[in-house]
Amino acid sequence: MRPNPFPSISPAITPTLIEPHGEPKLPTTRPWTTTDRARCEEIVEGLTRPRPMISAKYLYDERGSRLFEAITRLPEYYVTRVEQSVLQRHAESIAASIGSECVVIEPGAGNCEKARSLCLRLQAREFVGVDISAEHLHEAVQRMSAYMPWLRTRAVAGDITRGMELPTDLPLERRLVFYPGSSIGNFEPDQVVALLSHMRALLGPGANRAGLLIGIDLPKPVHVLQAAYDDAAGVTAAFNLNILEHVNRIIGSDFEPAHWKHRAIFNAQHSRVEMHLVALRPQQVRWSGGGRTFATGERIHTENSYKYALGDFVSLLAKAGFQQHRHWCDEQNWFAVIHAW
Repeated sequence: MRPNPFPSISPAITPTLIEPHGEPKLPTTRPWTTTDRARCEEIVEGLTRPRPMISAKYLYDERGSRLFEAITRLPEYYVTRVEQSVLQRHAESIAASIGSECVVIEPGAGNCEKARSLCLRLQAREFVGVDISAEHLHEAVQRMSAYMPWLRTRAVAGDITRGMELPTDLPLERRLVFYPGSSIGNFEPDQVVALLSHMRALLGPGANRAGLLIGIDLPKPVHVLQAAYDDAAGVTAAFNLNILEHVNRIIGSDFEPAHWKHRAIFNAQHSRVEMHLVALRPQQVRWSGGGRTFATGERIHTENSYKYALGDFVSLLAKAGFQQHRHWCDEQNWFAVIHAW
């Protein structure tokens, strides 16, 4: 779990916890699973910290996934556009480094658009998309299959942060884990090493080089970062506020999104953009089994987006077992795509 995210932005607030008022309930009548309970426990643990937080992965329910797609098309959000320019500009060199006929595995696959282009370029033989938003993922994989009927495609509902498992009949040779979009920046550095180590393990003993293809967002002017995470149209604000609706469904809470506002700030000390939700008024929020009081101005930390210098990230790759790499950047050195093995 994340440490205290940013102790300088608000005074320490001692949370007032609300007494439990009933057993936890899911929004449907199906029995609870181990995963359901783990998600509830994770969310409640974060909300009851002195400085409350919600893991960024809960931004991505079905509506959140669609809002994020809209964010990627905004003029202020450079990440997707610049990464695509790197992949296109250096397509031949990237393909030569990876080789053809590999098995592409994409954790956090979302709409699979980037993987579709990659699989076509590499003439991949198989694709496995993994995402926490299962319904959105299945639709995306179906579209991908229709576009490339020769490619064997599979959708796996899962969360790589919890040690996801791949289909047992997936070939062990020439696996390529594809993790674009700088999503790795959402994790703390120690979590990054653990996540990269898991990706390395997904390659299996018969890797035969393919490896990891990952995108990282490099440091850049603060005004560019600020606009990217707090756009004029308010799409990122809607995306951030939607996490409260998602949490309401998971833990049975009664968050009112209208009582909160989105805020994005750049933390220069840690080289990261942070997203928070700020309480607009004093309020009591209850959830199945408990709750807490939030003061005006109190924040819930919902996301970090680290901006790594290339050398610093290569060091993290080495700690995770990736000993060699090649990388490609855009002309402004805003973004890097790395092939590591």
